[in-house]
Amino acid sequence: MHGFGSRSFHALVALLVLAGVSPMPASAQEAAEHMVFRSSVDLVTVTAVVRDKKGRVMRSLTRDDFELIDAGQARPFADFQADSTAPASVTLLIDGSGSMAAGTSAARQVAEMLLSQLTPHRDEAALMSFDTRLLTLRSFTGDFDRVRRGFSDLDTFGASSIYDAIAGTAGVVAERTGRRRAVVVITDGSDNASSYTANEVAWIASAIDVPVYVFAVGHDAVMPTDEMHRAWHSATPLMVLARATGGDFFFAGNADDRAAAVARVVDELRHQYLIAFEPSNTDGLHHIEVRTRNSELKVRSRQWYVSGSAD
Repeated sequence: MHGFGSRSFHALVALLVLAGVSPMPASAQEAAEHMVFRSSVDLVTVTAVVRDKKGRVMRSLTRDDFELIDAGQARPFADFQADSTAPASVTLLIDGSGSMAAGTSAARQVAEMLLSQLTPHRDEAALMSFDTRLLTLRSFTGDFDRVRRGFSDLDTFGASSIYDAIAGTAGVVAERTGRRRAVVVITDGSDNASSYTANEVAWIASAIDVPVYVFAVGHDAVMPTDEMHRAWHSATPLMVLARATGGDFFFAGNADDRAAAVARVVDELRHQYLIAFEPSNTDGLHHIEVRTRNSELKVRSRQWYVSGSAD
């Protein structure tokens, strides 16, 4: 078991600082000033999921059905793929802070549901946990029994740095090129130790095209009325973060909710559209929008990318 330290996380932060993202805490700016980060991007890739008005995943769209808007300008596609047979790389990121003691069994249940729907030795999964650190319990493997055994190394103790952990994990998953990728975060949603805000981490995660799916479990996630449930959803920074990456947020307070959410994640993972385009000549952070020519269809994808290089 080893930790994914602040070095990789700060490298991501430094890239966005050098690209002109603001505001940023002074601590992040100071860290970036001591780093050298070089990035050269030939093509930008974007993962997109499309649903109709009834929430059904659209599986048979073509290149001609899509358009990509970069800073108000349509950008042509360099490549387009809709291969549902591509292997998947999924990281299970489990909240290991003290407040999750009551949610450990729910986290195991979500993980088991997800692993049971992946294909061993074709797909791959990793298991990570976090408190104020980010720990790798199992590296990527197609042996899912090995991932399951990793739960024996999970402790629940201390404070929670969920936003820092998501940023670091997204960087790990981004290295799994040629695969359909996702980070699945299982947490009670309580963050009390991160150095960075959800907005800052959303920029980081969405700039590297890894969808983040958040499962809210544990006693803190139980809302007694529909009205409170809706209010909690609209207020949570984790929902904003997940959707900025092209992922989603799920209220998973019981087994039925967890099963439905896992099925939705797997369905999206198997039916992602992969789009590649040439980046803008203007260096910096760019806001993008992927949409279909049918206005009744809803597209979810990341909202940002970084163009140019920084020395």
